Amino acid sequence: MATIYIAYGSVEGQTAHIAEYIAEVIRAHGHQAETADLKHSADTIPAGQDGVIVAASVHVGKHEGYVADFVRRNRGDLETLPSALVSVSLAAHGDEAGAEGYVARFEEETGWHPRQVAMFSGALQYTQYNFLKRQLMKKIAKDKGSQDLDTSRDYIYTEWDGVKHFTEEFLAGVAAPGGQGTGTAPPEIPGSPAGFNP
Repeated sequence: MATIYIAYGSVEGQTAHIAEYIAEVIRAHGHQAETADLKHSADTIPAGQDGVIVAASVHVGKHEGYVADFVRRNRGDLETLPSALVSVSLAAHGDEAGAEGYVARFEEETGWHPRQVAMFSGALQYTQYNFLKRQLMKKIAKDKGSQDLDTSRDYIYTEWDGVKHFTEEFLAGVAAPGGQGTGTAPPEIPGSPAGFNP
């Protein structure tokens, strides 16, 4: 059984939902997973981890600064352990080059080049924005040609099957302690988080 640490930064909550779902998938495979909101958690990776996933959302063109600080502080461990970066952005929904640019900038800022990178679409959460931000996000969506302009509702773009597939790939690359492997019984994988289906 492996122990995986999932450290994340989330402004509006979607990255937190993704981190928790990754943890659910890991546990369904018989491993241990701990999630940590880096706004409120210790700034070091706990001892005894077999792998680390760092998840961060993009706002105003860059990932959270406190997540970058965490990565710089723990870069040695992240380079030693199996590790992955999960980047969550609206750009990942139809602007792959933009999403890749955010990741490249994060790697340049932190000096960390993770073995595995996943880019997932976030969400337009109009109902959680104040008036000014709601209008700004609507204008950005309109300028990009999106039809998702009804500000009385939210639009969730995360592809939960992709999150599950990424997590299973990451687990396959983590050597379980003692070489025990992951067992032979097929795990029961949770479905998409309730209430967060696109």
